[in-house]
Amino acid sequence: MPASLQIGELFLLGFRTPHVPPWMRDFARDHGLGGVILFDYDCADQKYERNIFDPAQVKALCEEIHALPSRPLIFIDQEGGKVRRLKEERGFRPLPSARQFGRLTALERLEVLRPAYLELRDLGIDADLAPVVDLDIDPDSPDIGSAQRSFSADPQIVEECVAALVEVARSTGLKLCLKHFPGTGGAKVNPHDHVMDLSDCLTDTQVKIFETLAPRVPMVLFSHGVVNQWEKNTPTCLSSVAVRKLRQWAPDAVILTDDLQMQGVQKLMTTGEASLRALRAGVDFILIGNNMKDEQEDSARYAKNLLDACETDASLRDNARAAIERIRRLKTR
Repeated sequence: MPASLQIGELFLLGFRTPHVPPWMRDFARDHGLGGVILFDYDCADQKYERNIFDPAQVKALCEEIHALPSRPLIFIDQEGGKVRRLKEERGFRPLPSARQFGRLTALERLEVLRPAYLELRDLGIDADLAPVVDLDIDPDSPDIGSAQRSFSADPQIVEECVAALVEVARSTGLKLCLKHFPGTGGAKVNPHDHVMDLSDCLTDTQVKIFETLAPRVPMVLFSHGVVNQWEKNTPTCLSSVAVRKLRQWAPDAVILTDDLQMQGVQKLMTTGEASLRALRAGVDFILIGNNMKDEQEDSARYAKNLLDACETDASLRDNARAAIERIRRLKTR
């Protein structure tokens, strides 16, 4: 296998400490590392004691991460409202929920975004896993509507909100990521807990939003939603059919899986199996948050297994090379 194939570039990993742990240093040294995701809440300990404590600590942590081999990108879920890893009580800037944001005027949107995005960049964070462009089809849906994570049921308002985010992100140097392809606002279950079937609630209007907006941002996160009319019994993040659809609209977009440790995947297969399926489907970033499960020490094994598979499978090797190239381009933008 050519030395240039640094398989670790494909991984977006989480860890459980306020400093970079030894296993991650070893992983980055041996395989390279594409990205790191930060969380404030640790699901295993059920405490807000993980990666985020205060602005000074986060800034120092980001410097540690960027000093690793292959300079990983630093990601965070800073959507606003309930899904906000940097909280005001820890000394960070406020950010309203998507639903609240959708009700602001155009000027108010810019005014609330700019200080929050400037703070992210000052801390050293490269990418915000936002915006959510799932339509608010069901205001009581367990993962989107009930958490106020959607801008609106109106596609025009969603597009206007995304335009504001894109404008401020470009001016501050922050990278954005659309989610959750192909749209989960009508889902009846939460993918953190259950396999999520979108076959009966996915609309052409929702899919069209991604077709319209994907060329405007560098990344798209794929959901665990199953769309049987696309690829039967297959989560979208592991579906080559879904990947081909997105690439028709945005050929250079970096595609991320949602966290493979969610039950929406775990009830179907292991994390290692899902990692291989994702690469075979043509996904770029394999997201393993090590929050819903602690598989930190398994990360190197997952990377080695992918590398071994690439040695014997030319099409998989081609996928890996193409993904690594897209991720490296993303790092230099």
